[in-house]
Amino acid sequence: MATLEYSEIREKKIILHDDEPCEVVESHVARTQQRKPQNQVKLKSLITGKTFAATFHVSDKADEAEIEKRDVKFLYHNKGEYWFCDPADPKNRFKLDEMMLGNTVKFLKANENVSALVWDNDGEEKIIGLKLPIKMQFKVKEAPPAVRGDTSKGGNKFIVLENGASITAPMFINEGDTVIVNTENGEYYERA
Repeated sequence: MATLEYSEIREKKIILHDDEPCEVVESHVARTQQRKPQNQVKLKSLITGKTFAATFHVSDKADEAEIEKRDVKFLYHNKGEYWFCDPADPKNRFKLDEMMLGNTVKFLKANENVSALVWDNDGEEKIIGLKLPIKMQFKVKEAPPAVRGDTSKGGNKFIVLENGASITAPMFINEGDTVIVNTENGEYYERA
């Protein structure tokens, strides 16, 4: 397990805080004239999903959480339950709670592999989140026709993807097109 100095606690790192894996969402090392530097961070608990502030001083250290990425296949969702399986053993099925999955649920596709973040807590493994590919392809299920001269929306329109997610896309995107979406910010990237 790696130990991080106060200044190494940066965005995207997953650290243990109060024996809970937390992702560093923001970090800012502040140096005031009379005082020693400190790292002000915003942490997101990967167990509860809550976001909170914390401050690390020069003498503070944090342990990086033991997180392993493992491929899982998304099967389907029903009433807030999201079902997955081990790609090598489809009989090994399990469900994950919508609360824990957060915004990733918007871009899950049936029978598509994603990376599960597995936390090893003293030999007990627990899935604490999913990591989607940054760019994913989706077929456009619904796209209203472009209306000439309608620039009130900045040349964009709402479209619905094959999995039911809706995003904004340029006017030239039509039903049946395949688009690439950035899953980190939920924005249209390009036509495939």
